Amino acid sequence: MIQTIQLMPGVQLRCFPAERFKQGCLSFQFLRPMAREEAAMNALIPAVLLRGTEKRPDLRSITLHLDDLYGASVGALVRRIGDYQTIGLHCSFIEDRFALSGDQVLAPMVGFLEELLLNPLLENGVFFNHFVQSEKRNLIATIESERNDKRAYAAAQMLKKMCAADSFGIPRLGEVEQVEAIDAPTLWAHYRKILRESPVEIFYVGTGKPEKLAQWLRPIFEKIHRQPVFLPEQSPFRDGGGGDHVQTMEITQAKLVMGFVTPITNRDSRFAAMQVLNTLFGAGMTSKLFMNVREKMSLCYSIGSGYYGSKGIMTVSAGIDAEKESVVRSEILAQLDACRAGDITAEELRSAKEAILSGLRGVHDSPGSIEGYETTAAIGGLPLTVDDYRRAVEAVTSEDVMAAAASVTLHTTYFLKGIDA
Repeated sequence: MIQTIQLMPGVQLRCFPAERFKQGCLSFQFLRPMAREEAAMNALIPAVLLRGTEKRPDLRSITLHLDDLYGASVGALVRRIGDYQTIGLHCSFIEDRFALSGDQVLAPMVGFLEELLLNPLLENGVFFNHFVQSEKRNLIATIESERNDKRAYAAAQMLKKMCAADSFGIPRLGEVEQVEAIDAPTLWAHYRKILRESPVEIFYVGTGKPEKLAQWLRPIFEKIHRQPVFLPEQSPFRDGGGGDHVQTMEITQAKLVMGFVTPITNRDSRFAAMQVLNTLFGAGMTSKLFMNVREKMSLCYSIGSGYYGSKGIMTVSAGIDAEKESVVRSEILAQLDACRAGDITAEELRSAKEAILSGLRGVHDSPGSIEGYETTAAIGGLPLTVDDYRRAVEAVTSEDVMAAAASVTLHTTYFLKGIDA
């Protein structure tokens, strides 16, 4: 059972008691509206914070300090959860009960996170310029690497077209030109705004006492002149794009991506049924798309579907020969029609449900997976606990899947093909 403590307005601590692990984890996330003008700055900030502090001004001194804390680790967090972009730090460390007698790890980790957040290395009163420029290059390289993964590139381009009026189409890490425009003074001013305004989600997995952790954390935020700006609740898909889009590029294998919409989001009582539909339809090696379009008909090299529950968006992505685009598109729609018509075998339903249940059983396998699931659920608006979610999936019937399929409509297609195709 998660214990929630409000440290102050806009700062929430959630504690998940877990005695079966030797490791604990603690994450800080600042919640920002997913906005084109700040997405790249938000993505850059955690990496810059991790480069050095006033007390530990380089990576070597930070590494030595973490080594002293039994090999603890700290990493950057940049997530897109529905309408929000969350940025922050995630740390993993040995539980105090496994440290040598008299040693503590959790309290020093909180102190080090405070150091990273509130005392970064500055130059002329702003972020150290060398760190900013170095991390800009790293971020640009990460963004540009997507273009080399044509499947990921095509999926991102489809979401941009589909979500022209919705923030969900904004890339999680921003755009290259936005990164290039960032300088140290602008980034520092934006970070001060984040500290001052942003809602904060802190999540802890371990055996430490929540009240004691709250006692250590509260003074961190008391040092900041907080003026929290609360974000609106997660919203369903905002329509404003759509249509069929074609792009040519020097590639040998074409990519077809189709975007569908449904009113069923993760805040809906039909969410479990929609998840089962997505898995049965296209997510996995026992799905209709894989077994029929790829295996039986040999129409594609790869195919799969995904469902973004925070927005009510389902996508299908396929690697194909360009001349087969129309027949692949038709067959994808035919498989969805089969779901709508109830052409679902008992084995298909069982396999789909078991795939989801297997993933849910793995949620509690590590502190990191617990943090990832629970914080995403809390921020994304999913009202179900893991156990509630599991029971909801187990209860899904073929009729529920049919009804979920009936709610799905095609919205956007994006076709990436070779120049000579």
